[in-house]
Amino acid sequence: MHDEVRALARNQHNGTPPEPVASIVARFRAHQATVGIMGLGYVGLPLACTIARKGFSVLGFDIDASKVDQINAGTSYIGHIASDEIADMRKAGRFAATCDFSRLGEVDAIILCVPTPLTRHREPDLTYVTQTTESIAPYLRRGQLVVLESTTYPGTTRDVLRPILERGGLRSGRDFFLAYSPEREDPGNAQFSTAAIPKVVGGEGPEALQLACALYDEVVSRTVPVTSLEAAEAVKLTENIFRSVNIALANELKTVYEAMGIDVWEVIEAAKSKPFGYMPFYPGPGLGGHCIPIDPFYLTWKAREYGVVTRFIELAGEINTAMPQRVVDRTIEALNERQRKASKGARVLVVGIAYKKNVDDTRESPAFKIIELLEKRGAEVSYYDPIVAEIPPSREHAEFTGRRSVSFGESSISAFDAVVICTDHDSIDYAKLVEWSPLVIDTRNACARGGVSGEHIVKA
Repeated sequence: MHDEVRALARNQHNGTPPEPVASIVARFRAHQATVGIMGLGYVGLPLACTIARKGFSVLGFDIDASKVDQINAGTSYIGHIASDEIADMRKAGRFAATCDFSRLGEVDAIILCVPTPLTRHREPDLTYVTQTTESIAPYLRRGQLVVLESTTYPGTTRDVLRPILERGGLRSGRDFFLAYSPEREDPGNAQFSTAAIPKVVGGEGPEALQLACALYDEVVSRTVPVTSLEAAEAVKLTENIFRSVNIALANELKTVYEAMGIDVWEVIEAAKSKPFGYMPFYPGPGLGGHCIPIDPFYLTWKAREYGVVTRFIELAGEINTAMPQRVVDRTIEALNERQRKASKGARVLVVGIAYKKNVDDTRESPAFKIIELLEKRGAEVSYYDPIVAEIPPSREHAEFTGRRSVSFGESSISAFDAVVICTDHDSIDYAKLVEWSPLVIDTRNACARGGVSGEHIVKA
C-alpha cells in the first residue's frame, strides 16, 4: 500500500484530473479522510487526539523518534493528555505516528503545528515552518488540503508556504488547497478543550476555505471563516497582543500601587465586580509560554515593512520583559531587610518552573530568567515543581537542562533563606510552604488566595 502511495506522489503530474472539491468535502463530512499532523508537541498532539476522537484516521509526523515511539506504544509525553486516551485510539486503529515523511501521500489533509520562535534579535524565526514545508513538497499530491496552524505574521502562508509547495509544478487552488487556522490551545484548561474552542479559518480562495471549514466543522464546536489567509493570521496575533498589553498594564499598575501602599490584587478583585466595561488581567513575574512573549514581535517586525511603528505593542513588551528583574530586585531587597543576608551565598528556592499553573510546559518560563539573574548575583538557586521533576532542554537556557526538583518537606524547604513563588500550581501546599520558609516572595498572590498569611510574606 505504501509503495503505491509513494508512486502516486512521484507521478503527481501524470495528467490525472484533480478530484472534485465536492467529493473531498463529502469525505471530510463522512469522517472517511485521513489527516496528517506535522509536529506532535503541545499543539499538534492535542489536535491529533481530538481529530482521532471524532472518528478520523490520523497519521502524526515528527522528527523526534522518541515521540513517535511513545505514541505508537500508546503512551503520552504531555502531562494533561492521558496515556489511556492514546492507547485507546491506537487500539481502534485511528492514530499512528511516523518519522517517514514519504507517507504524506496517504493523507487527505496536512496540518502544520510547528514552533515559530524568535531569533536573539527578536525577529521571526520561520526555520521550522520552512523546513517542514520543504519536507512536504516532494510528496504533495493533487486534492490535498494543507493548513498552517503555527502563529506567524500576516502573509506567511501565501508568501512562504505557497512558493515552496508549488516548486514541483502543482498549483494552489487548482491542484492542492492552502489554508490557515490559528491554534488556540490553552494547556491545562479543562473548560476549553481543543474541540470546545471555535476555529478561525482563512483560505486561499473559496474552495480552500470550503475544504478547511468542512474539515474543522467535524472537529470543533464552531468554525469562524474569514475572507483571507492574512486575516486569519492577524486574528491570532490580535488575540495574543490583547493579552500582552493588558498584562503589561496590570504589571505597571502593580508597581504604581505598591509605591502607594495599595494591594493591586485587592484592587483587581474589587474592580472585576463591575459587570461591564472591565476584564481582569493579573500581574506576575513575567510572561511565559510559546505565545504571549513571542507573538507580538511577529507583528512589530512585519509592521516595519510598511513603515509603521508599533509603539504600544513594544512598550508592553518592555514592561513584561522587565518583570523578572523586578522580582529579583524585590527578593534581594527582602533578603537584606528581613534576613540581613546579601544575595551572594544566599540559598533561594524558586517554586514553580512551568510557565503557567497546573501544566508541565516550561517554554519561555520567566522562572528561568529569575534563576539566571539570581545566580548572577551570587545566590545558590534550586527549584521545586510538583509537575516538572526535571528541566527539559530549551533554546534560551540550555544550561539548566537536567536540573531536578528538590523534594517537598520541612527539612528541604526550611534549608533555604528565601522562597520565590513563580508558578502557583494548585497541588502545592502553601500553608506548609509558608510555615517552613523564613521568607516567601509571592509573585502570584498564591498565599493570600489560599487564605495563608504571615509577616514574612512579601508580594512582588
